Amino acid sequence: MIGLFRSVAIVSLCFAASANATPISVTASEAGQTASTVAGVTTVDFNAGNCAGYASCTGDFALVSGSASGLYAQPFGTNSTFISVPNPSDTTHTAVMNLGLQANYFGLFWGSIDTYNIISFFSGDTQIGSFSGADLPSLSASGNQSEWSSNRYINFDFGPASFDSVKLISSGFAFESDNHAYRSASVPEPMNMMLMALGLFGLVIARRFNRG
Repeated sequence: MIGLFRSVAIVSLCFAASANATPISVTASEAGQTASTVAGVTTVDFNAGNCAGYASCTGDFALVSGSASGLYAQPFGTNSTFISVPNPSDTTHTAVMNLGLQANYFGLFWGSIDTYNIISFFSGDTQIGSFSGADLPSLSASGNQSEWSSNRYINFDFGPASFDSVKLISSGFAFESDNHAYRSASVPEPMNMMLMALGLFGLVIARRFNRG
């Protein structure tokens, strides 16, 4: 999967999911990439001024474009509508994105990465992973608004695990992101598809052999 992302960095972390540990692969895509390149994803770009692509989105957030001094900044390298958490407020707030399905991949273009930006993943009421800007691989959580080192597309791959909602949390101005993408856990990955094809081929050969 690393080759699909053409990633410049990767880290694997483990989080408690009930009694089991869930390995989550976190990759930072190459500088300049502002959208997911993973096949089979649903993309939410907010360009229609809503959260089309999600089952629902709730909480304290604003869909904006451009920059407002002291409130939010356009993610570096983009010029379209993005989501900013919180909707101007000076306390910690959360936006909740409900997918309406189980997914095993999530990506987003994370703008001006800060230590007080947090993304958390849930399956039902169970949190299966949580990352702050400081947890991202080989990037700077400095809040810089004009450097690729703190503006990057981030990919979260859950492997065999899955989630159905995502929370964006910020205790300051602000958590800016764009071009969210998620992949249904029911969509076979390329390797799984190859194994399935080989299995079917084997069945066909075996059937012909038996008939002979």
